[in-house]
Amino acid sequence: MRAWHFAERPEGEPTLDSFDLRETERPTPRHGELLVRVRYLSVDPYMRGRMRDSESYADPWDVGDVLRGGVVGEVVESEHDGYAAGDLVTGRGTWAEYSVLDADEAARVDPDVADLPAYLGILGMPGRTAYFGLLDVGDPQPGDTVVVSGAAGAVGSTVGQIAKLNGCRVVGFAGTEEKTSWLTDDLGFDAAINYKQTDDYRAALDDAAPEGVDVYFDNVGGPITDAVFTKLNLDARVAVCGQIAHYNDEEVPTGPRKLPLLIASRAKVEGLLVRDYAPRFDVARERLERWVASGAIDHRETVVEGLENAPDAFLGLFSGDNIGKQVVRVAE
Repeated sequence: MRAWHFAERPEGEPTLDSFDLRETERPTPRHGELLVRVRYLSVDPYMRGRMRDSESYADPWDVGDVLRGGVVGEVVESEHDGYAAGDLVTGRGTWAEYSVLDADEAARVDPDVADLPAYLGILGMPGRTAYFGLLDVGDPQPGDTVVVSGAAGAVGSTVGQIAKLNGCRVVGFAGTEEKTSWLTDDLGFDAAINYKQTDDYRAALDDAAPEGVDVYFDNVGGPITDAVFTKLNLDARVAVCGQIAHYNDEEVPTGPRKLPLLIASRAKVEGLLVRDYAPRFDVARERLERWVASGAIDHRETVVEGLENAPDAFLGLFSGDNIGKQVVRVAE
């Protein structure tokens, strides 16, 4: 089979030099494992952190390792009583044509609820991140104004829609007119700001969020976050989910010092790791499946064709190529 290996640690923004596609032996599952023919694999911004030789919430990849990420596929061999060949499952696998999954961590996929790529997006890790990050950390109340950066991505687009279901006014930041139109016309956001065509984020927020910001869901960091902090209302809540604007920085950037603004607003800023909510994953999944099946929440995936193009799909995350979830189709 073919599998992508980590070739070298990048300096700054990654390039194709960090990836090496190799022919390798197809693995054999051991007791409690499943051998899965991968249909789709996930590429996610957090993977950039795993390319660094430093400790973080996700273990770094070693040079030479097979790259790892979420997959959806068909069971080929099962060494677990709960699964049989032909079952469709999702779990943590590898960037390869075949992947071994831990059966206890895998989950079944129901194509009658949604197409397979959705199980790497709204019905997978990004959906759960949006669900717990907004509802538990953001604690939205009816009438609140919720601002989302990276709003046209897999997490941000779900955050905004759940906020609307909770009776909130929702404002999203995105980087193209196509994305901002998708947010307002299709997903029901009240306003969307194209940050690439906006010189003054604070002025744009004055128009889009005239009553200030009660909940900020931060996927980006950088100047957008600096601007939002100046608009936080009393007792606002900030969920820090990602900082993609800084993932390729070789040195810690120094920007405006915004912490004094939290004194007047008494805002709460809390970091978010979805794995902390693992005991409640089934609750989130069941609710998200109901919303998707009923049409209460929409979703979109950008599909890149072919395992050989997985690095390009990953690099495209940093130039904003995707709308919704970025996935790679490995096999029909």
